[in-house]
Amino acid sequence: MAQWVGICGVRLQPLARALREFILAHRVVHADETPVSLLSPGKGKTHRAYVWVYRTTDFVEQRAVWFDFCASRGGEHPRRVLKDWRGTLVTDDYCGYDRIHARADVIEAGCMAHARRKLFEAYKLNGSLIAKQAVELIGKLYEIERAIKGHDCAGRHRQRQQHARPIADELHRWLTEQRQRLTKADATAKAIDYSLGRWSALTRYLDDGEVPIDQNAVENAIRPLALGRRYANCRFMRTRRRSPCARRGVSTLRRCWRGLDFA
Repeated sequence: MAQWVGICGVRLQPLARALREFILAHRVVHADETPVSLLSPGKGKTHRAYVWVYRTTDFVEQRAVWFDFCASRGGEHPRRVLKDWRGTLVTDDYCGYDRIHARADVIEAGCMAHARRKLFEAYKLNGSLIAKQAVELIGKLYEIERAIKGHDCAGRHRQRQQHARPIADELHRWLTEQRQRLTKADATAKAIDYSLGRWSALTRYLDDGEVPIDQNAVENAIRPLALGRRYANCRFMRTRRRSPCARRGVSTLRRCWRGLDFA
């Protein structure tokens, strides 16, 4: 069966290549990565490899996702894929994307869900009212996103500027003021430092109606891989030669799932 999968992967290569080109034809792209176990032939042991994931946003008419299996989490992998691409790249805070974001033809957009998660964890840890207030303000930003979900690009931009921008400005003032009252080692201070340190990227979506507020779309695309790690028959890739074949198969099957439209 492994050989059959390998043959399918080879046959699907032109489709996978076309899928990659389709995604990179968009001006706004998500990128993320997730670990997978790779079996070392003849040793009976595994080591950590990574699947890098590139996805269109939910705002485009035709959504797509492409999986790129790589032996490591090194930044050379997304640099290879995105070397000729220009636009707005939506990522988390992983340093592997830093050299891409530093390019003049690439704009960095961050993930508000990551910022919210760190603040919520600080609230759960010590009951910080400062973190709670920040989480509530971020919640208002998400309420606006839900309300304008059906708007076009221009409509989203207009509504964000009118309604979300004042809330984001209030959140920035609140975080800046409260940070001065906290010690560096405080969990809430660390969560605030993350948000303030990435503020331009986190609020990039306010100035561009095509940019999403977070990375949830690509994280949802990764979820099947994460769930697969729980089961014995999906816990590892068997060889580096077969793994790209599996990646091409997964990418193409995800594209074809539910016709051509999937979340």
